[in-house]
Amino acid sequence: MPSETVESPPHINLVDPGLYSHGDPFSQWRWLRANEPVFWHPPGELPGFWALTRYDDIRAAYRDAETFSSASGILLRPVEHGTDPGGGRTLALTDAPRHRQLRGLVDGWFAVRTVRALEAEMSGIAESVVDRALERGSCDFVTDIAARIPLYVICKMMGVPEADWERLYELTSQAFGAGDALTRRFAHLDILGYFETLQAEKAANPGDDLVSVLASAKIDGVPLGAEDVILNCDNLLVGGTENTRIAAAGGMLAFLDHPDQWARVVADPALLPSAVEEVLRWTSTATHIMRTAVRPTEIRGRSVAAGDRVVFWLPSANRDEEVFDAPDRFDVGRQPNRHLSLGFGEHFCLGSMLARVELRLLYGELIRRSIRVERRGEARLLDSIVVNGPETLPVTLSAAA
Repeated sequence: MPSETVESPPHINLVDPGLYSHGDPFSQWRWLRANEPVFWHPPGELPGFWALTRYDDIRAAYRDAETFSSASGILLRPVEHGTDPGGGRTLALTDAPRHRQLRGLVDGWFAVRTVRALEAEMSGIAESVVDRALERGSCDFVTDIAARIPLYVICKMMGVPEADWERLYELTSQAFGAGDALTRRFAHLDILGYFETLQAEKAANPGDDLVSVLASAKIDGVPLGAEDVILNCDNLLVGGTENTRIAAAGGMLAFLDHPDQWARVVADPALLPSAVEEVLRWTSTATHIMRTAVRPTEIRGRSVAAGDRVVFWLPSANRDEEVFDAPDRFDVGRQPNRHLSLGFGEHFCLGSMLARVELRLLYGELIRRSIRVERRGEARLLDSIVVNGPETLPVTLSAAA
């Protein structure tokens, strides 16, 4: 418990999942940016934490990895659940030097030259996914299009046999999108079980893929243990699919809500790169990222004790009036657009280039083929404080005559 606290205004509750599915979190973040940008959020089912809502504070904390640690977990968890089992063992949940060592094993797979070399195959995946949805005429943009493209791409990079892609699609759909926690938990356990088998196969017969790299890797001459390989495989799968899935669908929802902006990109496809950046800013799919202070510090004069949790609310940072002109306007030509949706500093998203290319290829495919996307019902938003965006987005697809 920090030495200083501020009584919470009655309307502030950032850990209510319903706020993100049926409420208006942006009004709460707007109030906090103006009144309490470093706000002590009292404990309840989740532990208490410092809520950061200003862009500059979050960017500075991202950069200060010596003070703000990832190793104890990067998401809020009920105290009774204990620390994250991946703490200190996976890319997302390690600090230097371990983080740099793990990242160095796989960095090359996500470099610009590698992603560009894969672009033709990624384009083929986007084309086949859109073809399948177009044949049906009506579909859920989230599950039938946005979820499949990043999943198939990361499966290919990880060396998952194509015959197993649909199995992992079903498991990830349940693990990320099922309505009840038990179904999500069992699906996630099945994913870990799948990678337990795959990493053993790759250790015995390595190929040219990410799982083989991890299964045969050594750090300081010591091989990664099988459990660490499995956890990092899971980390790569989640990192390579979940946020891109929601960003792609959330971006399509934004275009449906702002048809003038879609018309701008259709008329001038050269706007696609800036449109993708605006989709990433607008959707800000990682709702919160947590760090733990490892030593006493101050943020805007507030005393943060060692052991305190500090939570970055990224959608708030990406609507900060001090940084973005007209932040509540969706503008595909926005320049500059230095959003924090993909992190910053040492933990800048490993797959940032991959995500950008996947979004560009998807929207580019729709534009290239003059495919009209229309609503078939109301979108349903995720009931989650971890990721935000559409859970379902029913649409009809039709090609121009």
